[in-house]
Amino acid sequence: MSTTDLAAMTGLELMRWVQRERPADIPSIGRLLGMRFDEVDHGRIVISLDTRPDFANPLGTVHGGIAATLLDSVMACAVHTTLPAGVSYTTLELKVNYIRAARTDGQTLTAEGTVIHVGRRAATAEGKVLDEQGKLIAHATTTCIILPPTG
Repeated sequence: MSTTDLAAMTGLELMRWVQRERPADIPSIGRLLGMRFDEVDHGRIVISLDTRPDFANPLGTVHGGIAATLLDSVMACAVHTTLPAGVSYTTLELKVNYIRAARTDGQTLTAEGTVIHVGRRAATAEGKVLDEQGKLIAHATTTCIILPPTG
């Protein structure tokens, strides 16, 4: 599928395409970290990844930036699912609360992002990251600015 075709998709269509096709030839933070799009619905995204030693902070646990990246991804992608073709967005604000450390030994972390509100100019969403035992690792909120089509 060409980039032109991707630009013609609604946000929901694009996120479902990413989930279905898992495009390895498109550089992305998701590819770099090994993110999997597990669920894609209107206003809701679930992404998971398996931790690895490269994710370690100096203390040997998963760096908080991995959880923050997961949270930014699920919340922003959840907002994206609500947008028409040609409309984009970017994160204006991200507030993360870290609850507990995660191990770097291959455990699966699962993040869920849910839209709270989408307006003409801004959207808000919330998210959480859980470990394999269902324990809360971190939770967050975001505000995204909605960008009208250009040209």
